[in-house]
Amino acid sequence: MDQWRPSSSFFILLLMQDSRKYTGIVEDCCCDYETVDSLNGAVLHPLLQDLVRTPFFRYFKVKLWCDCPFWPDDGMCKLRDCSVCECPENEFPELFKKPIQRGLSFDDLKCQEGKPQAAVDRTLDSKAFRGWVEVDNPWTQDDETDNNTSGKICQEKRVLYKLISGLHSSISIHIAADYLLDEAKNLWGRNPELMYDRVLRYPDRVRNLYFTFMFVLRAVTKAANYLEQAEYDTGSVEEDLRAQSLMRQMLYNPKLQAACPLPFDEAKLWQGKGGPELKLEIQKQFKNISALMDCVGCEKCRLWGKLQVLGLGTALKILFSVDGKNYPNESLQLQRNEVIALVNLLHRLSESVKLVHEIGPSIEQSMEFTSELPMQEISLLQRAWEAVGRLRYVTVVRFLYFILSCLRACSILREAFTSVVNQTDVTKKAVT
Repeated sequence: MDQWRPSSSFFILLLMQDSRKYTGIVEDCCCDYETVDSLNGAVLHPLLQDLVRTPFFRYFKVKLWCDCPFWPDDGMCKLRDCSVCECPENEFPELFKKPIQRGLSFDDLKCQEGKPQAAVDRTLDSKAFRGWVEVDNPWTQDDETDNNTSGKICQEKRVLYKLISGLHSSISIHIAADYLLDEAKNLWGRNPELMYDRVLRYPDRVRNLYFTFMFVLRAVTKAANYLEQAEYDTGSVEEDLRAQSLMRQMLYNPKLQAACPLPFDEAKLWQGKGGPELKLEIQKQFKNISALMDCVGCEKCRLWGKLQVLGLGTALKILFSVDGKNYPNESLQLQRNEVIALVNLLHRLSESVKLVHEIGPSIEQSMEFTSELPMQEISLLQRAWEAVGRLRYVTVVRFLYFILSCLRACSILREAFTSVVNQTDVTKKAVT
């Protein structure tokens, strides 16, 4: 039986882990992928992590029990951990219960009559989406079209398509990043196969994720004056001042302003004669997407779906509803829930972009390489995978590279030693 030896293509593949697949300017945006990844890792993600943990951005008021307007739905989830715990009256910030006299306007929550609203602590349900079974999960269904639509639809409709695709990709990445691997053991972890199958194998979905991140970031920076002056009142003076300070650090960060001052240029849109009618059509389409969240069975998933769709709607509102040139007399007005949703959405997109940048290349290369391996090599890789157990994915790849390098080195040394021995034998015979 021949001894298995790693093919040279395997070593080349592993040595290329640091190569970048996405370079140049993000399509329809004003910043390149390298700058986005650098700013996100060094500036945006750390600030957003701290910001969403402050009391103001932790609590989200939502109506979870609206009827699905599209089809009959019993609202039941297959997993026991899908329910959402409402905040007790004594925990929810008192100031959130009263209409605001100045600053952010009062939240206007609408759905069918008679349905109660709930206040939830978003951080208690941060594991949303992760428990959805494939057949029940519209966010992981492979229902996107990956054809280039730039020549088929106008730019405004293409923007809406890319935003929904980017949000879809972000949610799928979060599902795969913390997935229910074994329900009986309540074991959670990364599911690289799902991340690859739903997002990474489709370059357009990754590009749309970056586009959506830039679009929402542009909305936040455009509303900088409003967000800076808003009062983040929860009754905790220290935490409220901290939230305002973190917001200012993000809005006026010198690295962000120097490297990517205009993430997305919305001035290019709505320039044609049919601009107003097209804007109304897109608003109607987005309302249907928002209503779709009421058809999700899992309460936690519905919560996060409503929050992120509201955040995206808020970004659209900032960039397209209020424009200094076309509507000079309009002033931006945001509800408290809209600001909470906008910042939380930006944070989720930031996390998704960070995951794609950090572990995406290794997952892609591993999945693409494994599909081309002979069965003998796959069997060895599977045994190695089982041997290292729960090590992190990238660590596993490096571990395999180390083992295979050792095997290759041993093989080379053995051949060299055999050659020396043979040469010595020839020399001895010649002397004799």
